[in-house]
Amino acid sequence: MTAYDELKIQLVLTPKRWLVTGVAGFIGSGLLEELLGLNQTVIGLDNFSTGYPHNLEDVCAGVSEEQWSRFTLINGDIRSLVDCQTACQNVDYVLHQAALGSVPRSLKDPMTTHTVNIDGFLNMLMAAREANVASFTYAASSSTYGDHPGLPKVEDRIGRPLSPYAVTKYVNELYADVFARCYGFPSIGLRYFNVFGRRQNPNGAYSAVIPRWILSLLNRQPVFINGDGSTSRDFCYIDNVIQANLLSATTQNVAAKNQLYNVALGDRTTLNELYYALREGVNRGHDRPNTQEPRYQDFRSGDVRHSQADISKIQSLLSYEPEFDIHEGLKHTLAWYRDNLTS
Repeated sequence: MTAYDELKIQLVLTPKRWLVTGVAGFIGSGLLEELLGLNQTVIGLDNFSTGYPHNLEDVCAGVSEEQWSRFTLINGDIRSLVDCQTACQNVDYVLHQAALGSVPRSLKDPMTTHTVNIDGFLNMLMAAREANVASFTYAASSSTYGDHPGLPKVEDRIGRPLSPYAVTKYVNELYADVFARCYGFPSIGLRYFNVFGRRQNPNGAYSAVIPRWILSLLNRQPVFINGDGSTSRDFCYIDNVIQANLLSATTQNVAAKNQLYNVALGDRTTLNELYYALREGVNRGHDRPNTQEPRYQDFRSGDVRHSQADISKIQSLLSYEPEFDIHEGLKHTLAWYRDNLTS
């Protein structure tokens, strides 16, 4: 039995009260789904700028009526300190996922990315500290590694940020560390690598590569690769990320707190490899296979060429063990999109 298996049993026996910010988003709704399935009480905060009501509806359909009754939604904004304070009242654990993601979006509109990701983060830190929550876990980002050439990425070695988005996520880490040093309020930052899975939005200018390519392949539309396809990423299935969040929030290991952790597989997949894996998955069981080849275009500004995580630290201090490799993750993801995508 893994540490995460034991934790889930303990949570069912002793339910807690959780706050998930960005609860209607891709990762936030995944956390909500897992927590309600464990009979936890969940407060959700979202302004629906990038989250969607249909994500919450999908979670509702997958849990019992009694479990859904344990969820309270606050339609609010992390840029409002009052909204953050309201959401943190009587909460045991905070899982702070709300942010404005996307490197291209931050290049186009750095000011909004700043106000959401930095001002909003500081509001959440203030509110959580005032409410004396038991733990504060937040979504950091592998973009913080910037132009550091080393592989795999190790938590204590970073380079210069390559985008406004990366700057904001690095500032989050600095604020979190200062709050621990100055106010005795420790937190845990999870540097997500390329997360994918159910309910990730495939539409729009800032959609992630996996859902966007799945939608294109299902609809037999062209797939565009930025660069020559040799760019590589450490793709991580959503359920591994959920595990990391719950282990972080509940850890009793003092040495594990006020730390930053990579959340990934510790592996690399090129965009070319990803494309053909997705095409094969879409074609499986299909009587008219899709044989289209990808189309290549210029590298995208602000992107790093290669990314791979060293996950030894989170394995050692939090007993994290990713359950899904990329192939298992893609299989589950494709199944969900087949069942849920209509166009």
